[in-house]
Amino acid sequence: MNRKLIHSFAPALVLGLLTLSSLVCSLPGGGKPDSQATLAALQTMAAGLPTTTRGTAQVSASATPGEGTGATSTLATSQAGTLTQLPAPPTLVFSGLQPQGSIVFTCSFDGFDQICLMKADGSDLVRLTNVADHEFYASLSPDGQEIVFASKRGGVAYQIYRMDRDGGNVRMLSNGEGSLYAPEISPDGESIVYTKQSGSTQNIWVMDDDGGNPRQLTSSAGGNGDPTWSPDGEWIAFASSRTGENQLWVMDKNGGNLRQVTDLPDMGGRSSWSPDGTRLVFYAGVRSAHQIYTIGTHGGDLWQLTWQGDNLGPCFSPDGEWITFTSFRDGNNEIYIMHTDGTEQTRLTYAERVDWQPRWGR
Repeated sequence: MNRKLIHSFAPALVLGLLTLSSLVCSLPGGGKPDSQATLAALQTMAAGLPTTTRGTAQVSASATPGEGTGATSTLATSQAGTLTQLPAPPTLVFSGLQPQGSIVFTCSFDGFDQICLMKADGSDLVRLTNVADHEFYASLSPDGQEIVFASKRGGVAYQIYRMDRDGGNVRMLSNGEGSLYAPEISPDGESIVYTKQSGSTQNIWVMDDDGGNPRQLTSSAGGNGDPTWSPDGEWIAFASSRTGENQLWVMDKNGGNLRQVTDLPDMGGRSSWSPDGTRLVFYAGVRSAHQIYTIGTHGGDLWQLTWQGDNLGPCFSPDGEWITFTSFRDGNNEIYIMHTDGTEQTRLTYAERVDWQPRWGR
């Protein structure tokens, strides 16, 4: 929930919000996570909030998609010398701290998912892969110099690949067994966590950074997927349906000390840790109306950050000031960013293609 919204409404609504906040924040660190009733109450209150309280970055005068005075976006493939110009995004003027770093994401061309990269303000957009097959679930290495992703190139099942941030030096890391998704390099750069699907069952696995020594971390039936490392590399958050409905869980890097973080209806999959390790950002809600939330890593202090459209796959920025996510609010999947309190929700991509699965890095 955007804390800045509280001061804008009638006393009765303020009292209701504060009462709900107290209820959410009173949960003990190791106790029962937030209930379905808590999420329902948040969504009910949110229905009356005016959209004018949700800030966006200012678009400079006369700037429209394909026009504007910002840095030119370039579409580049992994084939040297093959460059195709893309329309520049509108020039965005952010209030206060500017978004820093890079965002890697999935971009669709000619019916295939590919990997794209851009600066965190939407400029300098490049296409990194150009194969006649699907490639997605990309994330940047801790130093920002490499990218890991899932690809079907050369086979019938998705495998884990690694490449330089310019799209070069592509190599397959996994051994071809199962279908593998959602890779992410550990903060120390020594391990890669990922999802492995065998039949109808998904579990979390980890391997060395060169693809060697794969080992299984979860073994429950159903779905265990979308793993992500804590900033210190000691914990892994993931989505699991082990108790029935999909929920957010945390375990240590060896697969032990499991704890359930959420107890919400329609909880989504991909999540991300705040850089200080105290919060997780995730999405939840009914189909076609998912919203973005943050929650304490032990299940308390739940806040809703988005209120419109269908919003998926959130990820914190390395400096902890922003969150990137996918939204369908404008009639097409596009990449957005916002502050961690939900303000300045700003669209970064402007194209007829589908852009989704953003992950922020350096």
